[in-house]
Amino acid sequence: MKIEPKELRVKKWKDVKAVRVKYNRAAELAVRTAQALKDGDTIHALLSGNFIFGDFLEALAVENCVKFKGMTLSTLAMSDENVISLENLLASGLLGHLDLIVSSYFWSHNRHNAAFIYETLCDPFGTRLAVAGIHTKIAMIETDKSKLVIHGSANMRSSRTIEAITIEANPDLYDFHKSWHDMILEDYAVTRKERRASNLWDLIGDTTNE
Repeated sequence: MKIEPKELRVKKWKDVKAVRVKYNRAAELAVRTAQALKDGDTIHALLSGNFIFGDFLEALAVENCVKFKGMTLSTLAMSDENVISLENLLASGLLGHLDLIVSSYFWSHNRHNAAFIYETLCDPFGTRLAVAGIHTKIAMIETDKSKLVIHGSANMRSSRTIEAITIEANPDLYDFHKSWHDMILEDYAVTRKERRASNLWDLIGDTTNE
C-alpha cells in the first residue's frame, strides 16, 4: 500500500537529559583507541547522539597519560564546555600548544562563545584562533611518537545525532591537513595584538599620501 505524505509521522525531538551525556563514553573509546593505534589499526567509529567529541580529545590524553606536543582543530561549532576541556589540557601540561579554526557561521551566531575562547584559551595560553568559511571537523595531534588524524562528521559539541569518525596514525595525512590549516591560521587569524611598525605600514601605506 502506498503511503501518502499526510500519513507519514516524524517523532518529535526531545532534549537529552544531562545525566545521559556521560564522559565515560568518551573515556571508553579513548582507551580502545590507544590500544588499536599501538597495533597499527585504523579506527572507524560510529558515535551515538549523546557522545561529545570534545570530551574524547581530553580523554585520549588523560586516560592514556599521553602528552600532546600540539593539536590543531577545525570545527563548525563548539560549546563553552569544549573550551574548558581544552583549557584543562593546556593548564595541566598535557597539551603543549593549540591552534583552532572555527567556522564563520559559528562566529556570526555564537559571539558569546567566541569571546569565551579569547579569554580562556588565547590570552593565557597563546592559542591561535582563526575564523573562516569551513565545514570541516578535523583534529591533528602530534605526540613524541606519532601524528594522529581524527576526521569525520562530529563537531566538538554534541549534536544529538549519529556521527562517524575515523582515527589513524598517519604522518602523510597529518602533514597534508596541517599544511592547509596553517595557511588559514596565517591569513585568517583573529587577534587583539596591535599592528606596529612595518606590519601597520603595510596595512595603511597604499592609501596614505607621503
